[in-house]
Amino acid sequence: MHAPEVECIGRGKARAPYEFGCKVSIATPVTAPKGGQFVLHAKALHGNPYDGHTLGPVIADLEKLTGVTVRRIHGDKGYRGHNYPNRFKVWISGQVRRVTKAIRREMRRRAAIEPVIGHLKEDHRMGRNYLTGPDGDRINAVLAAAGYNFSLLLRWFEELLRVLSLILCHALLAAPLHLTRCRKTFFTADETAGSLVFRPRERPPTQLR
Repeated sequence: MHAPEVECIGRGKARAPYEFGCKVSIATPVTAPKGGQFVLHAKALHGNPYDGHTLGPVIADLEKLTGVTVRRIHGDKGYRGHNYPNRFKVWISGQVRRVTKAIRREMRRRAAIEPVIGHLKEDHRMGRNYLTGPDGDRINAVLAAAGYNFSLLLRWFEELLRVLSLILCHALLAAPLHLTRCRKTFFTADETAGSLVFRPRERPPTQLR
């Protein structure tokens, strides 16, 4: 028993040659950002389309979403025969022609998307969709990508909070303690036999009107 929108997808792997579900296109930066490998675009693709025929619409949506023109596109061998208008911007894994040192370095970085896909499936529920219908597939893909990006942001917020806490601790330790200026508070400082003894000051009686 399965939902009517589920398709049989051939993966071409010996361990799992076929998979039932919906194709999802994931786009990440090919560089190594300091903040982590954020997901720039996620979209569910129904009808089991050929990977190469989805490249043109996906890149158009990505540029519209980010407002940045894509300089180079790196994809696996499933994108051979793609429909992207500028074929000189696309590099496929295993390609030899027109490959410089910088492009070869980026082609090695393309494999960094694999652990991102693994986290999306295992940690953010992209591997199993509990929403109904094709719209549920699209919503689940976007929510999984958003959850993954928020996990990276939380990691950065934790690091920022740790740095701010260290700065505050150093500032407090470096500041001199003027105990003789504590008369405005409810405690006074008395020096007795080389030690400091704090005793509460008597608060003035309040008047009720």
